[in-house]
Parts: sequence; structure tokens; C-alpha cells
Amino acid sequence: MSEGLAHTRALRQRAVIGSVVGTALEWYDFFLYGTAAALVFNQLFFPSVDPLTGTLLAFGSFAVGFIARPIGAIVFGNYGDRIGRKKVLVITLLIMGVATTLIGLLPTYDGIGALAPILLTILRFAQGFGLGGEWGGAVLMSLEHGDPKRRGFAASWPQIGVPLGLLMANGVLALMLAVTSDEAFIAWGWRVPFLLSVLLVGVGLWIRLHVSESPEFEKIAASGERVKLPVVEVLRTQWRELLIATGSRIGTDVAFYTYVLFVVTYLTQMVGVPESTALLSVLVSAAAMLLLIPVFGALSDRVGRRPVYLSGALGALLWVFAFFPLLETGDTFLILVADFVGMLFWAAMYGPLAAFTTELFPTRVRYSGASLGYQLSGVLGGAFAPIIAVALYGRFETWIAVAVYVAAMLIITVVAVAVARESARDVAEEAIPEPLRQR
Repeated sequence: MSEGLAHTRALRQRAVIGSVVGTALEWYDFFLYGTAAALVFNQLFFPSVDPLTGTLLAFGSFAVGFIARPIGAIVFGNYGDRIGRKKVLVITLLIMGVATTLIGLLPTYDGIGALAPILLTILRFAQGFGLGGEWGGAVLMSLEHGDPKRRGFAASWPQIGVPLGLLMANGVLALMLAVTSDEAFIAWGWRVPFLLSVLLVGVGLWIRLHVSESPEFEKIAASGERVKLPVVEVLRTQWRELLIATGSRIGTDVAFYTYVLFVVTYLTQMVGVPESTALLSVLVSAAAMLLLIPVFGALSDRVGRRPVYLSGALGALLWVFAFFPLLETGDTFLILVADFVGMLFWAAMYGPLAAFTTELFPTRVRYSGASLGYQLSGVLGGAFAPIIAVALYGRFETWIAVAVYVAAMLIITVVAVAVARESARDVAEEAIPEPLRQR
């Protein structure tokens, strides 16, 4: 191997590692809140209402993070397309880490009354704001450093930050549940995972500061093709692609938060299984996703983004009607099977999603377009999925209503992916300045 090729490979590996580690830490922070909301936040911050209403309010504060994410996508997407991917990723990691640590220090309702849930919601907003700029930058650093012929595989690596962060968040919470009594966990044990964010963010920052800037962004910067208002250009010239990016992820998001968040509430409050069993199902599924997401990303390079994505969406649509009956058995093995298969179909969607979404947009507005599409779908899909699921179950007292809701959202994803163009075999022409392409 020549020295030049070895250097290029080293840069690619460093970019991938930096994206995976940083993204995993941010998702750790984000999911930690969601699982804590399902387990204890109703008791700590909304104790004056019944448990089901308290859970709805806790998930409401969880949804605030999703509402903040498009705002973060606009702000950080603008700077990511203008000043570079690397600088923005350092800022987003800091915002997320500080907000998560402060949640771990926050007094509860018993200590400061109504101010506690207000401050909790503000910090959740800060988490979402930081994450809004994280995903697009992390994916682009891997994709734009990677081999153009293997973009699906390259872009899928930051995607494992989701199950890795989920695994870390649920793993630490499960550990605290195991080593503390119920009283101790409510009193202080839940805070430990949030406070650990200080150490994890320090590691993530050290890695990200040693990653080089995206080569495709550097070409755009050198050519003078940077756009002053990238989001405005996306809305003006790339609105169709933005709609596809948003629609393609709505069902993906609803399915995910049903399988990893609502499932905890459903198993513990409706089925009556121990919290440890509910967390175990999530942990096993998340661990499997670490392997499956890159596999489906690589498969999308060979057979196309759309076939892989559509197979996952259709599979998830059908499986949701088997998912809840398996949970209803209360049998640990069948619960594990239900969640694992559901997350398998989700991985088939999420593996190619990063390349699918980013390839919809040219390099000069790619950070803004991909981030905004991804985060808008989070508001329309994942933000309210746990709330709607709990409300539907409370209204109809049957899992069928929840399953129909998940299936309806997945139909939106199927339509969006079906009308999109196939980009797996496109030449990476966006890396070439537009004036040169027109000659």
C-alpha cells in the first residue's frame, strides 16, 4: 500500500471513530432522559397526578427535545455548511454534555416545587438543540471522508451511535437498579448516569478535536461555492427532497420509539413484568443493532438504498401486529424475540437512512438539508410517539390501537421511499464545484 493510500485510510478511520464515539455519547444523553422518563420522572417531577398522567407529562417533557431538534438543525446546519463540519460537532457535544450533567444535579418537585419540571423541560430543550446539529455533521464527516462507492457503509457507522447510546444508557440504568434498592434509586441512583456524562463528553471532545475537516467541504470552501443562507436555499430549491427526507423517517422513528421506550412503559405498567425484564429486552436488541446497522448499510451499496429501506419498512409494518401479542404473554424469551425482530426491521431502515437522506442534497447545502429533514421527522414521528401510544392505550385499552398507529406512520415512510430516486450508484458529483460540472 502506498503512503498516500495509507494516509487516506487513516483519515477515514479517524473520521469514522470520531463520528461514532461523539454520536454515541450524544445519544446516550438523549436516551438516558427517555428511559428515566419512562421509569422515574413521573414520580420525581410530576408526583401530584396519577401514574399514567404523570407518565404522559414525563413523555411530554421528552417530546420537547424533539421540538428543539429542528431549531438546532437550522442553526448548526447553517454554520456546518458555512464554517465546516468539525467546529460545529465540537459545539453540539458540549451543549449536550452540559445539559445532561445539569439534569443529574436538578432538584426534584419535592425540593423546589413546580420550578423542577420547568427547569427539567428547559434542559431537555437544550439537549434537543444540541442533538439537532449533531446527526447531520457526524454522518457527513463519515460519508464525505469515505469511498464514494461505499457511502452506504461509511454513513451507517455514525448510525450505530443510536443503539450504542441506547445500550449505554439502559445498561447504566439497569446497573444502578441492580446495585441499589428501590428507595435509593429514586433518591439518588437515577442521577449517577446523568453525572457520568461529564467524563464521557471529555473523551468525545478529545477524539473530535483530532479529526480533520471533511474533504468535500474543503473543496466547496476553496471554490467559493458556499451559500450564505443554506436553509433558505433548501426550502427554495430542494423542497421536494426535504419532504422525502422527512417522510421517509417518520415511520422509522415511530417504530423505534415504540420498540425502545413505549415498550418499557407497556411491559412494566400494562403487562406487569419487572423493570429489569423490560430493560433487558431493550439491551439485547440494541446490542444486535450494533452489528446489523453496518450490514444493512453495506447491503444498500450493493442492491440500492430503496430496496433495503423498503424491506425494513414493510417488515416492521407487518411485525407490529405480532409484537404486542408476544409482549402480552409476559414470557421473557418471547418478549426478547418480539423486540429483537422489531429492531431487526428497524435496522434495515436505519442502516441505509444516512446515505439515503444525505444523497438527496448537494454538498453546499447538505448539512442543512439532511439535518432539517431528519429532525423535522423527529418532531412529527418520534417526539409524540410515546405520548400517542400511551394515550391510545388509555383510550381504547387495547394494543391494537397502538399497532394501527405505528402501521399508519410506516405507510408514510413506504410512500416517501418509493417516490425517491435511487442514489446508491450515483457518482459523487457534488464533490466537484458546480461551475466545473457545467463546462
